[in-house]
Amino acid sequence: MQPRLAIVGGGPAGMMAAIRAAVTLGEGSRVVLFDKNERLGRKIYLTGKGRCNLTNTRPWEEFAPHIHPNQRFLQQAFRAFSNEDVIRFFEELGVPTVTLQGQRVYPASLIAGDVARALERRVQELGIEVRYTTTVGSLAELDAYAAVIIATGGKTYPVTGSTGDGYRFAQEAGHTVTAVFPSETALLPRGYDPGLPGLEMKNVGLQLYIDRTLVESELGDFNFTDDGLESGIAYHLSRRAVWALCNGQKVDIILDLKPALTLEKLEARIARESASGPRPSRLDPDSLRSFLPKPLVAPFRRANPDLSLDNLAKRLKSWSFPIVDYKGFERAVVTAGGVSLKEVVPKTMASRLRPGLFFCGEVLDLDGDTGGYNLQIAFSTGSLAGTSAANYLLSLQG
Repeated sequence: MQPRLAIVGGGPAGMMAAIRAAVTLGEGSRVVLFDKNERLGRKIYLTGKGRCNLTNTRPWEEFAPHIHPNQRFLQQAFRAFSNEDVIRFFEELGVPTVTLQGQRVYPASLIAGDVARALERRVQELGIEVRYTTTVGSLAELDAYAAVIIATGGKTYPVTGSTGDGYRFAQEAGHTVTAVFPSETALLPRGYDPGLPGLEMKNVGLQLYIDRTLVESELGDFNFTDDGLESGIAYHLSRRAVWALCNGQKVDIILDLKPALTLEKLEARIARESASGPRPSRLDPDSLRSFLPKPLVAPFRRANPDLSLDNLAKRLKSWSFPIVDYKGFERAVVTAGGVSLKEVVPKTMASRLRPGLFFCGEVLDLDGDTGGYNLQIAFSTGSLAGTSAANYLLSLQG
């Protein structure tokens, strides 16, 4: 009997690995895909707010800075199956794409299910054996297979089956698993004003301070939700913010409501607009509406009880939010941390510790910013792991 390949996890990385392995082997029946769910790609249906942000069109030099913690680890997998390859792959599967703001690529239908169903159809066309609603309890259960790919994802959205099983499998094989924590998640400020949830912030700036030191800045959009500062540029800052909170550090977010203006220019504008009337010691709501959206006026005044014309410009550019908590894995988009990259060969995604063992996707200590970077990681590492595992099986045949 010819050696067979087991892939644990039917998400984007696992399905891509299965497809690439089956194509390389020329025999899909030698590939067995295990998944906990009754259908493959369940998490894909949730990505990109149901629209599925497949990738980002940026070239590697601009793409790489959005990868953490080691962009160089991904480089060879990305070169072997790039963002251009992802777009071409899905269009060949009958899923045309569209590029929207921020060079983000989506299915033209903006329906995430189209992506998941196209991948599942391709898996079936290739004759890959899929064992639905099957939980693998340990790596030892797969000893009958000559090669194994771990594509179980991280710990985010546990209702989809991502419960951290892959970390346990990796440890069974002697691998190190770095600390895992939620990324791209909501950040909760101390004394969160109940008037803020539901407000959408456009074209603003956020600065992240850790122990009173500026460590990161972002420009763009984000939302105030019931859980705190969420989505967009707030997600970009959340990885470092959560890590700092986990390590007991002081975390502050500074909101700049007028990032297009320097402090001096904003002060001059305020002076011009107030020159024609009396100069009040305190600012009433009406006088703030030329600087703020109406729903933001009341929360802004509550946060700045001593607001005056003299300090208005500074307060508009430095609204402080001390961050005291964050939303956990049940709401986070991405898991940071995972199987140590030092113990995985970047050219093949193979374990350095156990022959025939491969890793791909979110189970690795590799994650990206919001904007299509994480699915690209899944597709690139999944493609490379599948091809490499198939070549490993072929080498066993002599």
